[in-house]
Amino acid sequence: MIEFKKVEISDKEWMDRHFLAESSRSSEFCFTNVFTWGSFFNLTVAEVEGMLVFNSKIGGKEYYSFPIGNGNLRSAILAITKDAEERKRPFIMRSITAENTEKIDILFPCHFKFIKHREYFDYVYSAEKLATLSGKQLHSKRNHINKFEQTYKWSFEPIDETNISECVLLNAEWVRRHVTPENLENYRYEMEAIDKVFKNYKALKLEGGILYADGRPVAFTIGEKLCADTYIVHFEKAYSDINGAYPMVNREFVRYVLKMHPEIVYINREDDMGSENLRRAKKSYYPEFLVEKYTAVPL
Repeated sequence: MIEFKKVEISDKEWMDRHFLAESSRSSEFCFTNVFTWGSFFNLTVAEVEGMLVFNSKIGGKEYYSFPIGNGNLRSAILAITKDAEERKRPFIMRSITAENTEKIDILFPCHFKFIKHREYFDYVYSAEKLATLSGKQLHSKRNHINKFEQTYKWSFEPIDETNISECVLLNAEWVRRHVTPENLENYRYEMEAIDKVFKNYKALKLEGGILYADGRPVAFTIGEKLCADTYIVHFEKAYSDINGAYPMVNREFVRYVLKMHPEIVYINREDDMGSENLRRAKKSYYPEFLVEKYTAVPL
């Protein structure tokens, strides 16, 4: 059987080599997400036939991820198929993009059925459009920002060791306002993931920004470069009673990203987790495209 292990921060260097080789716009092929959300997905990792493979347990089912890297894809899929047989469980493979379904079909023609999972589709936007908010579609976002700029004396600063503690306090206050005993389970893993981000911010090589209004921090956001032309935003928190704080921190961070990484064309703002409110919010920025996600099961 394949020996899977828990993902540790010390795994970042070797796993990043595989993510770099895959060069995918999918949010699931990113060490920060794997490390911070690992407990939610009961995630473990192994190197199989020179490729990176995850094992996860969600809703009582166990899954293998699509193997990524520079190894032998066919051999890796055969290896995890055999591993499932040895463990006497159904073989299910997830984290598959539309491009990778084609690779699987070429290697194993008519062998797998692919099932779409809309709740895991990533929303990918034009970085230029998010930075300028130009055009009729984004008129309401500009209105909120104009109101914010007229109401507050504001500033935006990159997150570093001198101000990350302000993000921790802002997030704690956000949790106090929004998380109740009734909805705690909905936020528990996100709270854990953000805590891991704060504690490992430097080791994860993340970037972020804080938005101030009248000298008070009111929003923060954190992300990193995902692949050659795409940047991913992991977390974005703002006080909902500060009109315009969310679109403002979004715009200013994308402007910062383009200044630091002029090669970036797209911003991946991850999935909506099946939440209608979150889906509505992400659609309101009019994504350029969605990164589709599939699960594969043998026919």
